Amino acid sequence: MNMFKKTAAKTPEEYIAGIKDASRRAELESIHRLIRKTVPKLDPHIRAGMIGYGSYHYKSPSGREGDWCAVALASQKNYISVYICAASDGKYVAEKYARELGKVSVGRSCIRFKNFADVRLGVLQKALREGAKWQASQLKATSAR
Repeated sequence: MNMFKKTAAKTPEEYIAGIKDASRRAELESIHRLIRKTVPKLDPHIRAGMIGYGSYHYKSPSGREGDWCAVALASQKNYISVYICAASDGKYVAEKYARELGKVSVGRSCIRFKNFADVRLGVLQKALREGAKWQASQLKATSAR
């Protein structure tokens, strides 16, 4: 069962254009631009019904493996989510910055908020850069095997 909304979008631009609410669409456009500016080496694509940025191969302790994105952006029913799928110093990057991010809710790799104006942008950018750095280290480790 996929926990993300299905989308017919094939590109990030189609995903954003498909947001019916104009103010929500404008917020997604702003966040997308911020992510692209902050971590330009992470190529955007559609992954699991949201916009994914970058890609790395993972293998879990259970043996399950696949490809996933370092950062993701999703429009949920009641909020916007930015996922930073990375760890640093034994903590999820999003959780590491939770207290500094502003009026947000954080759970492991997910940063949820109703309004982009509630997010402290400098802190979000710092977390995004850390996530991109982690992804680069994963790619390096995978290619060394």
